[in-house]
Order: sequence, then C-alpha cells, then structure tokens
Amino acid sequence: TLLDTRTVPGELKWAASPSEGGWEEVSIMDEKNIPIRTYQVCNVLEPSQNNWLRTDWIPRSGAQRVYVEVKFTLRDCNSLPGVTGTCKETFNLYYHESNEDRESYIKESSFIKVDTVAADESFTQVDVGDRIMKLNTEVRDVKVTTRKGFYLAFQDVGACIALVSVRVFYKTCPLTIRNLATFPDTVTGADTSSLVEVRGSCVNQSEEREEPKMYCGADGEWLVPIGGCLCNPGNEDKGGACKACSVGFYKARSSDAGCSKCPPHSHSLRDGATVCDCHSGFFRADSDPPSMACTQPPSAPQQLISVVNETSVVLEWAPPRRLGGRSDTSYSLEYDPRLGSGSGSQLCLPCGSDVLFSPGQTGLKTTRVVVSELRAHTHYTFIVHSRNGVSQSSGAGAAQSVSVTVTTNQAGEKEKHSLSLSWQQPDRPNGVILEYEVKFYEKVSQRSYRIMRTFSRSVDVTGLNPLTVYVFHVRARTAAGYGEFSAPFEFSTNSDPFPLIGEGVNSAFLLLSVITQLIFVTLLCIPPSPPSLPLISRLSSMAGVKIYVDPFTYEDPDQAIHEFAKEIDVSSIHIERVIGMGEFGEVCSGRLRVQGKREIYVAIKSLKAGYSDKQRRDFLSEASIMGQFDHPNIIRLEGVVSLLTCSPFCVIKTFQKHDGQFTVIQLVGMLRGIASGMKYLSDMSYVHRDLAARNILVNSNLVCKVSDFGLSRVLEDDPEAAYTTRIPIRWTAPEAIAYRKFTTASDVWSYGIVMWEVVSYGERPYWDMNNQDVIKAIEEGYRLPAPMDCPVVLHQLMLDCWERERAERPTFSQILNMLDKLIRNPGTLLVPEVCVPEWSVCEWLQSIGLERYRDTLAAAGYTSLDIITPSHQDILLASVQQEMLSQMQHMQHTMVPV
Repeated sequence: TLLDTRTVPGELKWAASPSEGGWEEVSIMDEKNIPIRTYQVCNVLEPSQNNWLRTDWIPRSGAQRVYVEVKFTLRDCNSLPGVTGTCKETFNLYYHESNEDRESYIKESSFIKVDTVAADESFTQVDVGDRIMKLNTEVRDVKVTTRKGFYLAFQDVGACIALVSVRVFYKTCPLTIRNLATFPDTVTGADTSSLVEVRGSCVNQSEEREEPKMYCGADGEWLVPIGGCLCNPGNEDKGGACKACSVGFYKARSSDAGCSKCPPHSHSLRDGATVCDCHSGFFRADSDPPSMACTQPPSAPQQLISVVNETSVVLEWAPPRRLGGRSDTSYSLEYDPRLGSGSGSQLCLPCGSDVLFSPGQTGLKTTRVVVSELRAHTHYTFIVHSRNGVSQSSGAGAAQSVSVTVTTNQAGEKEKHSLSLSWQQPDRPNGVILEYEVKFYEKVSQRSYRIMRTFSRSVDVTGLNPLTVYVFHVRARTAAGYGEFSAPFEFSTNSDPFPLIGEGVNSAFLLLSVITQLIFVTLLCIPPSPPSLPLISRLSSMAGVKIYVDPFTYEDPDQAIHEFAKEIDVSSIHIERVIGMGEFGEVCSGRLRVQGKREIYVAIKSLKAGYSDKQRRDFLSEASIMGQFDHPNIIRLEGVVSLLTCSPFCVIKTFQKHDGQFTVIQLVGMLRGIASGMKYLSDMSYVHRDLAARNILVNSNLVCKVSDFGLSRVLEDDPEAAYTTRIPIRWTAPEAIAYRKFTTASDVWSYGIVMWEVVSYGERPYWDMNNQDVIKAIEEGYRLPAPMDCPVVLHQLMLDCWERERAERPTFSQILNMLDKLIRNPGTLLVPEVCVPEWSVCEWLQSIGLERYRDTLAAAGYTSLDIITPSHQDILLASVQQEMLSQMQHMQHTMVPV
C-alpha cells in the first residue's frame, strides 16, 4: 500500500484549486466510530464547476502499475430541486508522474485523465442518515513507469460528493517456494496481460536440477513453475525444505525420491547418510547399488563327480548350499599337483597349455565341464571354486574347494563304436521342453539317417563304425511342436572332433562346447486375439475407410482417450516457458524427446486446477478428436501426459507480419494444404464448425494445418447458442446460423472466408460491421469483394463457396482439384489490367449485379465512369463498398443487436 487516508494521522492538507469554495477537508466518524479525514464538495447550484483536489507526492516504490481504490458517497441530483443542468453525478480521476515532490500548485494541463467515475448508488435527503450504507467503492489502475513517483487528482464538475477514503496500492506475487526453489516477492508487470519471468534460487542443501523459473501474472498470482531443485544426497524434501536423513535411513542420489530405509544387513549410525554400511561378515561389491542388501560369499560346490572317457573327463557338481544372497555365482577350475602325491606315486604334472576346458575354465555359469587332451596313465586333481561378486571384497581369498583324483586309461574297444553327446537347454525354449530329437548319418553317405529321442540333454550313440565321420543335428519339442534342427556337427569315432562346417573352430573343441553354443530351437507362437472394440470403432475401419468416432458417445471420457490417444512419459517433456492462456489453462512451449526419435518443439496445453467435470470431459474429448486424425494438413496430437496435449506449430496470426511478401503461388499452396486437410476430415464424416484463419497453424515451411476442434458440440450443449459470442458469425454459413445445420457444406462456406483472410493477409472479414449487419448483408446477397491483387479465379472460387444453397457449393475434393489446376497453370493466377468499357454508371452497375446502388452512387457524385480511373476491377468496387458501409451504419439504430 502506497497511500491509505484512513491510516494517515492528523490532517491530509492536500492541494485544492480553487483554495476556497471548492473541495473542503472534513473529519467524520467511520462505521467503527473512528475519526477519519475526508474531502467534500457540493456546488450544485452554480454552473461550470471546475474544482480540483490533488494528493501529496506518492513514491511508486518500484511499482509499474498502481491501483486506486476510492470510497465515496454521492447525492442524487433528482433529490435536489432547481439544479437542472448544473448538477452532476460523476467526477474525474487524473494522475501526473514526477521525480520529486516540488509541485506547489496544481497545473491542470500536466495531468492525464484516468477515467470518469460514476456511483452505483446515490443517496437522497430522505435517507441522508443512512449514507454510510450507500458507500460506493471504485478501483482504477494506472501505469506509472517513467518517474520515481506521481500525484493523483480529483476533478469535480458540479457534483455533491464526499471522498470517504483513498487507497493506492500495487500488486506483487508473494514470496514462495516451489520445487525446492525460493521465488522472491515480485512486483507485477506494467501491462495487465504481462508476465514477469522470475528465476528462483535453490533452498539450502539442494542443487539445481533444471533452471527454476516461474512467471508472475498481472493479478499477483504465480504461474506454471518450470524446472526446480533436488535435495542433495543424504537429504530429502520436507515441506519445501531439505532435511537430513535420520539414523537408519539413507539417500544416495539427488534424483532419488526421498530417504530410504537401510537395506538388509546394513545400517547407518548418523544423520544425512548417503550409503548404509554393511554388518560384520557381509559385503557390497563395487558394482552393487546402495539399495542392494549386503551379501556374503557362497559356500563350496556340492556333490562333485567325474566320468572318464579315454583322454577326457566330464566334471559335474551341484550348486553351493548357501549362495550368500546373490544370483551372480560363477565357477572356476584349478588343480594342485601336490594333492596328487601318495604312497608309491609321483607328483601330479601341471596341466599344460594343451589341456582344453569346455565351455571354459573360469567364469563358468554351468555346473558341467568337459576337460580333454589329458595324458594317459596320469593322475589329475581338479579343484572347483564357487565365487560371487563379494568374494574378493570379503578378503577371505578363494572360496572353499573340493578335489577329485582321476586316472585316465587307453581307449577300449567300446569307444570305437560309440559316441556320447550332450547339450544345454536353449536360451528361449518358449515353453516346457518335452523331449529332444537327434538325427545323425555318415558324412560320406547321406542317403540314410537314424533318429534318436531322449528326455535328457545327453545321449549315448552306439553301433557306429570305427574311424568314421558322422554328422549330427539336434532339435527340441514343446507343446507347440518341434523347433528347427541345429546346425550340423561332425564327429569321428575313436578320434577328435572335426571343425564345424563353414566355421574355423579349432578341432580340439569337444562335443559339449560345440553343441552347447550352437543349438537353436524355433517354436510356433500363436498370438492372442486382439481385445474387442466398440462396434462403431470396428465399423470405422471396414473396407479401408476410416470414419470419425464422436468421443461423446463414450460414457467415460477416459475410455475414449485410451483408445484414440497415446500416453507419453512425463520425463520426455521439457517445458521451457509460458506462451499464453487457453480456454482450459496455461499454454506452454517446450520440447518432446521420444526414444529413437529426434527431438521436436511442441506446445503443451494444460487443464487448470479446480476444473469442473464438464471442463475435464470437454478437454479430454478435444484430445480424443485430435487423436483420430493422421494427415499432413491436420494438427497432430503427439500424445497425452496426464492431462496435457501437445502440438508442434505456431499460430497463423504471425503470418500478418508478412503482408505482401508472399507470391500468389505460395498463397495458393497454403490454401491447397488447408483444403487437403478439410477433405480428409470430410472423408471421415467430421464437421469442423469453426474453420477460420485463427485456427490454421503454419510452420516455417508454410505447411498449414487445421486445428482447434473444441467447438464441435457447442450448439448441442446450448440450444440457445446460435447468436452467442462463441459462434463465429463472420465465418458461419447462413443455414448454420439460422437453423443450426452444420455440414461439410457449411465448412466449405467457412473455407471461402479463410481464402479471403489469407489472400488479404489477415484482414478482418466484413471489417468493422457488427454481427447483425453481417447477417443482414448476407441475407440481401452481399458477398465480400476481392482483396487487392486477388486473381479473378480465386475470388470466383470464394463466391462459389458462398452460394446460398448449400447443394450448389463445391465439395472439398472439387476445391482441391481446382487449386491443383491453378498451381499447375500459374498463368491463370495473373491479375490482368482491366480496360474500362464505355458504359454509363447504370450499365456498369447492371453488369456487376449492383444496380440497386445507382441512387447511392449518384448522391455521392459518381455520375460518370470518366471520374472513376481504376487499375483493375477491385478498385472499381471500392466506392460501392464504401457507400454500402455508410448506409449500413445509418441503419444500425433500426436493427436488433446480436
């Protein structure tokens, strides 16, 4: 508050002119019996009053727009006899900006008028005792930006008035905390529609996630917080402040939602912990996240067994009894030659580089290993170790181990006629494997083959010829059937395996490693049937024709949104700034980044807080409408985020800045895009009802897109809405205004108006005529004239769109064909110079169908065509147009306003 006369002690002593006989300072008692200072004047019997009252100098204290609240009482002139012509019931409010308080007198010419103030209620002599009940309150706002302060002045021109109190104040957006950022008390902008951008600062113990910003509105309300801060590790958000995590809790990253309880087998002994320490005997690997429980190393493998086959051995074991609470257990094989010594035996020889482990020696996930290329008549001791991610962190060295001694013998007669095959289960079995099938044959003679079936992952093949190469294939069977056979594998009886066909695999790799790595199983997969859809939705895709589905046919708008719109993860949206206010809430600009796609700029339309059920339904229904359209000339709905809709273009109103800078071909190309979008909508049986240039969005490549589908049900919702301000009279067809008959033909009428807007570079249709005049003129056959430099063929197409009978208007398909012909033949778009025929004014008016304006032109002095020197037909019509407008203005008092 910059001034409040109720709180000023003593006299106000404002400057008055004249100093006597005008405004007079008087003390009265207010409604709480507190004395206040007021100013009164009541010179109603004397004519030509000019009484001025000026306040003291008021410093504006950084304000850019101030508000003046005046409480006053005013005498009804009708209650005063003999004051006809001299008594007034208003006074004037003025202001004057100044850098300092040095104005000793009132200079009326330096003051700027704010407004004439009238009373809502006045009092008479009868109820003068109740005048406190007739107190009027008026508020006016003033823009003060050029000086350090200002004066206010009140001018009386003959009223009986008392200024009870004067309060001058300005609005601020108060200090607030949003998204852990502090926004200071901020003075609103100078204009009533301005938004002041304010950068916030992170609260203590927090860091900036994204630059925090908010906008201070002219009404002193904060709008749409953008960005924000995150509490530092070890701290969490508690009512807008970052507080340390308590004992037993932790927070590892700023991005974590809040403090979490320590995971099992860990603890925190102080406030503000970023990680919990493990209990004794438990450990955490370097790659483990802080949220993972502390774990232990595994116990030793169990039930280690061995099977010797000539110079190879198969080792198998069971997993450890205790895995330590982890799932990353692996195995490694080692040997210790000292363990092989005994009575009468030599020390074991170390495994040389020629010994092979299949599938490997370390980092094993399987519990089966084949060791080959062993020496005959040699003792080997194998040690199997189990390890996990904390085995090294535990400091206990290698895990417990188990050993076995194996003695290999020379190959016997049996091995010359048999082979042992084994393999692992496929990675993607697609169901429970019922059995395996093995097919094999001699490589030299492939005319016959044998089939073996087994329930296990191994098989002994007998009855083979010695020193013969065999080819093997393996496949699996589930309830869905057999998969494909694996690639071929070649093995020789009583010999080492051969390399894989087409692969440079070392011949020393044993069967197990080869089949384990390369067996493939392919199964049949029958996809589930799609979910059932509403009948109207199923019909919409029949015969390849897509039909628009009215979202209002759904009882639940969420169901329509689910069917027609795509949900977008809120993390994909980056809001940058507020660009305006929409019907449902704020409209922001930002960016959308979807994985696998390039980032695009979008507009984000939000549903404001405190919405009604109807507003929510209308909001969702508009998104459901847009979600059904997929056309290059229809605005695209990228998706919904909770209650956000997005589209990536700016409005066509900026197009007005380029008046005259586009070629006719460019304008026709833009009109062609609009027509293409409307043809798409009409083919879907959708009627737009609000086609206008303001609802056409255009991108930097002049690609036009039809938008704004929010008016589609206004007339149904409100049967009396035909003449409300929500119905765009200037763009609406006559039958739609009179009978609410909205069809594709009425959209064609609106398209003709859009053509006129585009060619005239955003001129307002029918100029300053009011809605009633527009309706009246159209009923009498008037149509908009051609804009300046408009090709005749384009204006003729507009006139075709404005045919009174809707059946005579062209379809959007015909309009599209016409525009395509014009683009292919640009010569038809030239504006030729027009020679004026030697006609009389009457003949000329008859030739253009306006003979009824003959008397109007004659009265204006247009008696001969010699005084009309046009360069083309448009200028010929200008005089008629001007006279028509003048005549309509004279007729307004006889018409009913819309």
